[in-house]
Amino acid sequence: MHHSHDPAFLRGMTQSRSITRRDAFRLAGLSAAGLALAGCGVQGKKVEPPKVDAVADFWASQKKNDLLRFANWPLYIDKDGKRYPSLEMFTADTGIKVTYQEAIQDNTTFFGKMQPLLAADNDIGYDLMVLTNGLQLSKAIALGYLVPLDHSKLPNFAANAAQKVKNPTWDPNNTHTIPWTVGLTGIAYNPKYVDGVTSIQDLWNPKYKGKVGMMLDTQEVANFGLFSLGIDPDKSTEADWRKAGEKLKEQRDAGLVRKYYENDYVDALVRGDVWITMAWSGDIFQQVAEGKDLKFVVPEEGGTIWTDNMCIPKTAQNPLDALMLMDYVYQPKIATMLVEYINYITPVPATKDLILADAAKAKGDDKASLEQIAKSPLIFPSETDMAKLRSYQTLTTAEEKVFESIFQPVTQG
Repeated sequence: MHHSHDPAFLRGMTQSRSITRRDAFRLAGLSAAGLALAGCGVQGKKVEPPKVDAVADFWASQKKNDLLRFANWPLYIDKDGKRYPSLEMFTADTGIKVTYQEAIQDNTTFFGKMQPLLAADNDIGYDLMVLTNGLQLSKAIALGYLVPLDHSKLPNFAANAAQKVKNPTWDPNNTHTIPWTVGLTGIAYNPKYVDGVTSIQDLWNPKYKGKVGMMLDTQEVANFGLFSLGIDPDKSTEADWRKAGEKLKEQRDAGLVRKYYENDYVDALVRGDVWITMAWSGDIFQQVAEGKDLKFVVPEEGGTIWTDNMCIPKTAQNPLDALMLMDYVYQPKIATMLVEYINYITPVPATKDLILADAAKAKGDDKASLEQIAKSPLIFPSETDMAKLRSYQTLTTAEEKVFESIFQPVTQG
């Protein structure tokens, strides 16, 4: 049995990157546009779970084509100039050439473009893509748009993935997905203006009137409304959502919230426009690494953990090549190359010692930055923090309409 908060992990970037991975990212959520897209156009039919034999038969007929088309988020893989060292190693080891594209700016838009093609059984131009757990991924699974994985071909995942990322609530037994990266939503604050934060109630503190940042994404903001009332989002009911909606409206109507942000909350925090804000772990890690004086906490009432997941669309031309890359990146040495660049949580715990080993060999700034990564609770969260983290609730289509009708008016009202 999985725990209700067997979450999964992931998302990221580092160095001086002005846009964040999450940037683009959270335009997504369950925005009105996303619902409109989902509502119009192609209505898929719900599919039965795959029969075990059908999965085996599918994979038995696949050949390696030495080609892979990979769609990912911006700044979300190790990079050296125009080169991707981990992908070059993959090509050297397997003979598979990778066309890598930073094609995904947010889940809603990307899925909106892909859904009509997948519904019509047409090639989307990619064999591997990365989607965040949440509405679009659940829809892709429910509509049969993703190829069920052959776990006999994923030995590195079996051996090296953290227990925490196996068997997530939104994709039991990792039937269709395995994580690329994981991230946290918590609270960031500027210690110049704020003395210290342990509780989510600080986002409701009248002292910070007009200086509080909240997220525009409905699933993100809903989770924080629920945490503020001591409710576990995984187990929340419609009545809980209504209470959380009221609590979030009070915060807005009292003039506490400066703005409901997409990814631009980082700049607002650095500038001092907001003093305290909902925030994504990787963004704040990068700012601190660049010398900004900011703090990130998982509040005692809870924080959110989310995962960006690799998956294979059903119309992939090169599914075996995709599956080989999915397994390849679960080798600890490759996962280490990725996390040292991406700076979000890695699904491969063995990377911590390898980063420290790299730090021992490095000098100066490189050494300091590698030690900072290995020791950061934003990349290797403590058990205490992990215990407080919850996922987004998995919603049915009917629940989603109710959920949106409660939380959208808060952030867009």
